[in-house]
Amino acid sequence: MRNFSKVTFVVAAAAFSLSLGTRLSAHGDVTPQPVDTTALPDIQPNNDTWLEHNPYRGNAKAIEIGQSAYAQNCARCHGLGAVSGGIAPDLRYLELGDEGDTWYLERYRHGSVRDGKVYMPPMAEALGQKAGWAIRSWLETVHADD
Repeated sequence: MRNFSKVTFVVAAAAFSLSLGTRLSAHGDVTPQPVDTTALPDIQPNNDTWLEHNPYRGNAKAIEIGQSAYAQNCARCHGLGAVSGGIAPDLRYLELGDEGDTWYLERYRHGSVRDGKVYMPPMAEALGQKAGWAIRSWLETVHADD
């Protein structure tokens, strides 16, 4: 009976390890989820001309949409509630205001690639500018100081 328990434990541990490894290696292979931004005001002069600074900062509807969009598209790498588990940067420490907009916009539009490895795909084409600024608006509400 005792040997059976050890075998069962070893098999269970091996199965768990394999499933964990599969999930970790597959974290980047995802399809962006669409974000409904119809409740947000259009970005002037048009939604395709990228602004350098967040036009929705402090907009309650944008914050609500941004929280949902973040949970669907960003949390798998940047962590629930923007609390990173180490896979990607902890976005709670991103600078507030226009300073943080610059870094955020660069990564959101162009992604992050180092030594030919994609660490973050560009999200702008899939989600659009309105969703991007909504996510940024929400991120500022969960900001943490160093």
